[in-house]
Amino acid sequence: MFERASQHTPLAEALRPKSLDEVIGQAHLLGPGNALRVAFETKQLHSMILWGPPGVGKTTLARLTAHAFDAEFIAISAVLGGVKEIREAIERAQLSLQQYGRHTIVFVDEVHRFNKAQQDAFLPHVESGLITFIGATTENPSFEVNSALLSRASTYVLQALSEDDLRALLQRARVQVSPALQFEADAEQLLVGYADGDARRLLNCLEQVGVAAERAGTQRVDQELIRHTLTRSGRRFDKGGEQFYDQISALHKSVRGSNPDAALYWLVRMLDGGADPRYLGRRVVRMASEDIGLADPRALRLALDAMETYERLGSPEGELALAQAVLYLACAAKSNAAYVAYNAARALVKNEPSRAVPVHLRNAPTKLMSELGYGREYRYAHDEADAYAAGERYFPDGMQAVRFYQPTERGLEAKISEKLQYLRELDAAARAKSNAKE
Repeated sequence: MFERASQHTPLAEALRPKSLDEVIGQAHLLGPGNALRVAFETKQLHSMILWGPPGVGKTTLARLTAHAFDAEFIAISAVLGGVKEIREAIERAQLSLQQYGRHTIVFVDEVHRFNKAQQDAFLPHVESGLITFIGATTENPSFEVNSALLSRASTYVLQALSEDDLRALLQRARVQVSPALQFEADAEQLLVGYADGDARRLLNCLEQVGVAAERAGTQRVDQELIRHTLTRSGRRFDKGGEQFYDQISALHKSVRGSNPDAALYWLVRMLDGGADPRYLGRRVVRMASEDIGLADPRALRLALDAMETYERLGSPEGELALAQAVLYLACAAKSNAAYVAYNAARALVKNEPSRAVPVHLRNAPTKLMSELGYGREYRYAHDEADAYAAGERYFPDGMQAVRFYQPTERGLEAKISEKLQYLRELDAAARAKSNAKE
C-alpha cells in the first residue's frame, strides 16, 4: 500500500496518508458525519486553522485537502519564511489561476510565528477568493492568530494520538521497516510511551530501532534494545506555549484542591518536560501565599526552603525538595483570606485620595514636630492591658475603618479569628466607655 520514494526518504514521509481513510486518529473530525469529513464529501473548500500538538497530522490534512480539491498547493514555513515568500506565493496563485484555471491552497506551518503584518498580508487574497488559507499551529490561535484572519477561517482542534492509534500506526509501519521485525509486548508499550502521542516521533523512533536491530542481527525487539538505541526525549511540552501554562494551571489547582497525588503528577510532568525548576519553585511560593496564607504560615517557609535547597543541590536531587513542598502545600489547611484582603486593600488605595497620616500616629524626631503635636496622643500598646490599646484609631481621620482581612475557620486562622473577635469586643467596650464619659 505504501512505497518508499527512495532509500533516503524518512519513514514519516514515506507513510504519509494518501487519503482520509488512511489517516490514523482525529476521528472526531474525520469520522462519518464529522466536520472535516463532511467538508471533503460535499466539496466545501474553506480556509481553516489546524490547531494541535506536533505529529498529529496537520500538514497531512492540508495536503489531502489540496489533493481532494485538485488545487495548487503552496507550503510556507513561518519559521523560515517572511514577506518575500508570501509575495511569491500570491504571484504563483495568480499565475496558476490565469494560465491553468487552478485554485491555490496556501499552507502556512507554525502560523503563530508570523507577526501581525505578515498574517494581514493574506487577508485581501482570502477575501477575493484567490487563495484558500490553511494555517497550522501548536499554539492557541485565540492568542496567536489575528482576529481578522481567524474570523475568516474555521478552527479545527486536533488531538494527540491515543495509545491505540499509535499501536495501529506501529503495526502499519513495522512492515515497511522490516516485515520480520517482532516486538515484545512490553517493548511495544515502551516505544508507544516514547512517542507520547506524536506519530512523527513514533516513526522516527521505529526507524532507529529497525536499524539497530539489523546491526545487532536480530528481528526481535525488547525493552533493552529500545533503551539502548533511543535517547529519551522530553514529554510533549512547550516551555513558552499553551501546554506550559495549562500544566502549571493544573499543578496550582491540584494544590489548591488538596490533592497531593495529582499535584505531584503535574510537578513531575513539568520537570520531565523541561520546565525550569526555579520557575516551578517561584510558583510554589506563590501558592503558599495565595492559597494557604495564615491558615498555615509554615507553608511559605517550607516553599522558600525548597527553593534554597534546589539552589544548593541542583537537579535532580534538589527537585525532591520541590516535590516535598508541593505535597505539604496540597495537604495544608487552605485560606485565600490574605490574598483577598491584599487585593481589596490595593483596589481601595488605588481609587481613594491620598489621606494624611493622623497626627497621633506620626513620628516626632524634631522639636518642631513635637511642638506641632506629632505622636502626642499615641497610646503605646505594650503599656496597655493585654498589650492592646483598645479603641485606638489607626486609619486616616475621616475614613471609616475597613475590614479587609476575614480569616477563615481553617488551620491557624481559626485561632486568629478568635483573637480578632476578642480584640473587637475590647474596642467596642472602650468606645462605649468613652461615649458614656461624653
